[in-house]
Amino acid sequence: MTGLEVPLHRALTEPILLGGAPRSIAIVNGTISAALGLGLHLWLAGLALWAIGHSLAVFAARRDPRFAEVLARHLRQRSHLTC
Repeated sequence: MTGLEVPLHRALTEPILLGGAPRSIAIVNGTISAALGLGLHLWLAGLALWAIGHSLAVFAARRDPRFAEVLARHLRQRSHLTC
């Protein structure tokens, strides 16, 4: 049917990534690393935690950009999926 098509921009359907990692995970990772580095004055530990955490999040997001949503749903519905 003509006239019922609506253009949909690609940005409305893709997840929001921050540096290649899901936005919420990147913010939590950065906050915890900053608290460790700035609050406890453990600069190297904070930097290492941020680098490792962000690298793992980017690696997982390359495989599935919505892995955080899937993991949260799995943990919430674990009892429903037991065999």
